Amino acid sequence: MSRFLDRMVAQARTAKQTIVLPEGEDPRTLEAAERILADGVANLIVLGDAAALGGSGRNLEGADLIDPATYPEAESLARQLFELRKAKGMTSEQAAEKIKDPLYLGVMMVKAGIADGMVAGACHSTGDVLRPSLQILRTAPGAKLVSSFFIMNVPDCDLGSDGTFLFSDCGLEVQPSAEGLANIAVSSAKSWEALMGIEPVVALLSHSTYGSAKNDDSAKVAEAVAIAKGLAPDVKIDGELQLDAAIIEAVGSSKAPGSPVAGRANCLVFPDLDAGNIGYKLVQRLARAEAYGPITQGIASPVNDLSRGCSAEDIYGVVAITCVQCQNRSA
Repeated sequence: MSRFLDRMVAQARTAKQTIVLPEGEDPRTLEAAERILADGVANLIVLGDAAALGGSGRNLEGADLIDPATYPEAESLARQLFELRKAKGMTSEQAAEKIKDPLYLGVMMVKAGIADGMVAGACHSTGDVLRPSLQILRTAPGAKLVSSFFIMNVPDCDLGSDGTFLFSDCGLEVQPSAEGLANIAVSSAKSWEALMGIEPVVALLSHSTYGSAKNDDSAKVAEAVAIAKGLAPDVKIDGELQLDAAIIEAVGSSKAPGSPVAGRANCLVFPDLDAGNIGYKLVQRLARAEAYGPITQGIASPVNDLSRGCSAEDIYGVVAITCVQCQNRSA
């Protein structure tokens, strides 16, 4: 494991959280669950068909294995779901049907305090995972939008925080406005500090540094910087900065002299989803970096999405990160 994941696992063990895994019929999920339980990372609720869970061949001793079809609390949770959504037109019959969906059941468990957080997406789309989360849990107090980030751990690298960076948004916000970009920057700073325990240094990236190119795209980033500084005046946030000016000291001091961020950034905020998604995958594949995410930020309780191409190792890592997010929420 990387130093970052070692840190997350160690922190998760200090105050074990309960995480619901609604994809209990997925072999990768069960492989990860077995290891999570063995390593004492989290308490687990695993949802799935009883026969499939019982015959998986995995040692899931200590997990709460629940078949949504026979779960005795399903009726109570359906009533709570109806109360939450009736103003939006949901009927009691629709709520009873929705609660049979493991994703809705898992999110309602978080809402009801049965679980602290949820991790899913190994065999569901991002939309399927986040829809019930946003309908039921909604955004966190003070959050204007839900965004995502990756923690990138680059081997043999002394940039960022010894090769560790936060990249955002790489998975959700397609074309954020200047205000949206500012909120992503502030949320990313909070996420970095919560997970890493060190000061965030946030660069809003562009093809331009300090107006070196003048067009609508660079102007949007510059506007976002001004908004973000107003929202979080005590956080080191700057831009617009080109990537090299953001992370390489010599370039930063030349292109953006006097900047509190240039050459020192550990949190990189991309101007749109194209740049963010391409950027993290380039670093992951060409630099052989470990990429943990997408981790969501801005939801009232931690719910994290997985790539459908994820491995059991990826699930293990995201569960550990989710546990630390839960700890910080309840602190």
